[in-house]
Amino acid sequence: MEGLFEFGYLGLLLGSFLAATILPFSSEALLVLMISCGRFNLLNIILTASVGNWMGGMTCYYLGYLGNWKLVEKYLKIKEDKILKFKFWLDKYGSMMAWLCWLPIIGDPLALALGFIRSNVYLVSIYMFLGKLMRYIVIAYFTHLGISNT
Repeated sequence: MEGLFEFGYLGLLLGSFLAATILPFSSEALLVLMISCGRFNLLNIILTASVGNWMGGMTCYYLGYLGNWKLVEKYLKIKEDKILKFKFWLDKYGSMMAWLCWLPIIGDPLALALGFIRSNVYLVSIYMFLGKLMRYIVIAYFTHLGISNT
């Protein structure tokens, strides 16, 4: 994480992207570190983390869209039956479910499932970005609140 911190916004973008794809990485910790050091603009931190994480989520969407389960199982370690468990909710709520792609554990499989059932890419993109943006706003708010109270 310290290595990514050295690259500033670019490191945050990369870390946030990777956190939403194949690597178990805490983009939140990097975000908190950048806010805590006081050298970076808060709005830029939030937007950079959101864009990076959204790009990672959309990568998962497109992997699902391709429907190549051998690649998905090999690199993401997500089984097809796990994706199919989301089908009921996706049939009911559709692209709006992309708002929940920020959630740990289910976010990546959900993005894959949205791609697999070929949900509207424009709506998925919007809802996914808004969900991820709200996540980083909340984290940044509580981090900033904690810093200002010390």
